[in-house]
Amino acid sequence: MPLVILSAIPALVHVGIAYGFVEWTSLNFIGGPIATSISLWISMIMLGLYVMYAKKFENTWRGFSMQSFHYLLTNIKLALPSAAMVCANTEFIAYMITYGLSAAASTRVSNELGAGQPERAKHAMRVTLKLSILLGFCFVLILLFGHDIWIGLFSNSPIIRKEFASITPLLAISILLDSIQGVLSGVARGCGWQHLAVYVNLTTFYLIGLPISCLLGFKTNLQYKGLWIGLICGLVCQTGTLLLLTRHAKWTKLNLSGDKDKGQPIVV
Repeated sequence: MPLVILSAIPALVHVGIAYGFVEWTSLNFIGGPIATSISLWISMIMLGLYVMYAKKFENTWRGFSMQSFHYLLTNIKLALPSAAMVCANTEFIAYMITYGLSAAASTRVSNELGAGQPERAKHAMRVTLKLSILLGFCFVLILLFGHDIWIGLFSNSPIIRKEFASITPLLAISILLDSIQGVLSGVARGCGWQHLAVYVNLTTFYLIGLPISCLLGFKTNLQYKGLWIGLICGLVCQTGTLLLLTRHAKWTKLNLSGDKDKGQPIVV
C-alpha cells in the first residue's frame, strides 16, 4: 500500500506538470519528457524519505551507512540480467495492470523461496497467473466488442476505423499472450532465472519472431500485419518456453554465493 500511495501522488502531480509545460509554455512536446523526469525525481525522493523515516524501518537500515553498499555487487548481478531480459523483448504492449501483477509475482515468489517455501511460491504463481489471464480476457472482450467506440476516441475517419477493425484480432492475441508472459517473466525474476529468460527472449524474438516478421512483412502482401504476426509468433514461443520452464524446473532457494552448481533450476 505505501508503494501504491507513493506512486499515485507523483502520477497525479505529473498530469498537472505535463499539461502545464505542454500547453502553457513554449516547451511544447519537449515539456512531456521534462515533466516525466520531474515526476520520477519526486517519486524517488518520496520513497527515499519513506525508507529513512518510517517507523517500520527503524530496526533495519534507517538512514544511510556503508552497510547499504555491502550487497551492491549482488544487486547488480540480478539487475543487469533483468535489464537485458526486458530490453530483449521487441514486442510489448504496456498494460500497467499486467506489469503490476508481474512485479507482485516477482516479489512474492522471491520472498517465498527465500523463506524456503517453494510450494507456496508455486501457489503464488498459479494465483497470479489465473488473475492475469482473467484480466487479459476482460481486455480482449472489451476490445472485440467495443473497438468502434475505442477508435472513435481518436479518429472519425472511416478508413482508420476499418484498418483498426482489421488488426483488432492481432491486438487481442497480443494482449492475451502478454498477460501470461508478463507474469511468467515476473516469476522468472523472482526465482533468479534472469539469465535463462535472456536466452529465451533473444532466441524466440530475434531468431524466430524477427525472421518470420521480415518474411511476412516484406515478401508478402500482409505488410505491417505480417510484421505483427511474426512478433506474435515470437511471443507464442516465449510464453510457451517460460511456461515449460516454470512448470518443469525444480524450484530452489536463490543462491548468490557464486557457486554456479547451487540454486540453479533443474529441469525435470
